[in-house]
Amino acid sequence: MTKLLDGKRILITGGTGSLGKVLVRRLLSGEVGMPAHIVVFSRDEAKQHFMRVEYESARAATDEIIYHNFERLLRFHIGDVRDASTVAAALRGIDIVINAAALKQVPTCEYFPFEAVKTNVLGAENIVKAIEEHALAVETVVGVSTDKACKPVNTMGMTKALQERVFIQGNMRAPATRFVCVRYGNVLASRGSVVPLFHDQIITGGPVTITTVDMTRFLLSLDDAVDTIFGALAGAARGETWVPRAPAARVVDVAKALIGDRPIEMKVIGIRPGEKIHEIMVSEEEAFRTVRRENWLAIRPMLPELLTDSPAEANCLTGEYSSSTEVMSFEQTRQLLEERYLMLRDVVGARGEILR
Repeated sequence: MTKLLDGKRILITGGTGSLGKVLVRRLLSGEVGMPAHIVVFSRDEAKQHFMRVEYESARAATDEIIYHNFERLLRFHIGDVRDASTVAAALRGIDIVINAAALKQVPTCEYFPFEAVKTNVLGAENIVKAIEEHALAVETVVGVSTDKACKPVNTMGMTKALQERVFIQGNMRAPATRFVCVRYGNVLASRGSVVPLFHDQIITGGPVTITTVDMTRFLLSLDDAVDTIFGALAGAARGETWVPRAPAARVVDVAKALIGDRPIEMKVIGIRPGEKIHEIMVSEEEAFRTVRRENWLAIRPMLPELLTDSPAEANCLTGEYSSSTEVMSFEQTRQLLEERYLMLRDVVGARGEILR
């Protein structure tokens, strides 16, 4: 996999988001080959400006590579996945597309459902349509999805489920391009996720708000999410959706671990609009066509035209894969946060002191 993206021209839609920024850093490290260039595509000029300045000001983009040629490697393109003509222009000369553009906040999508449709569904359609109608020589498109797309009960999940279907069926519309998806759970420390919320509440003295004491979530880092994208780029067959094997915890245990010994109250406030108690990564309907691929699960496409002629692989699941299936203990949750994600060490008080 070390030379997987050597010389490739890569477009990241939503590239100024939490995932996009980590993805750019990892791509620039050269760990999967050094791209010819990376195009960050997003609609927020301020975020693009700050990201550009951050790299221009740095002597090294990462610890692994001295970054001498910013202008050649990293480019920025203002645009919106909702705009078909802008998407088509951005895709010209691109080899790999990673679609990370999304409306992803569950309550926001509930109150503005058609806005979620325009970004999450029509954005995917614009990518497929541009490749199909302009016969673009795009090698692979990776659609970034979410566990909420599995048995969806909220607008965000419904639109992401449709996004998966649009990309997967795109293999039939543009057969020279490989369309695959990745699906993963709650990403620790991403913008709008529960850990930054808990941090802010701890810094201000609480209370820390819990929706329900029964709620569980998969816990992954942004690097875990990027690993899943790289894994799918390297090994996914056309139409497959790749899912990481991820640890799961009770949200109340995450809150307790972050609070530690501080005299801060926890308050149960009830489930937000469209929120699930447990998240599901693979449904029971998908389990019979799910196979293991190294460290990931691969959900094979339901469209028979996209299945290969090779002998059927052995299914690796007997039922749904849910965040309630194997829940970590409080001590395991605390250890994961402390050792792997360093979350317990990153809570900073209002005067700049580290809160222990």
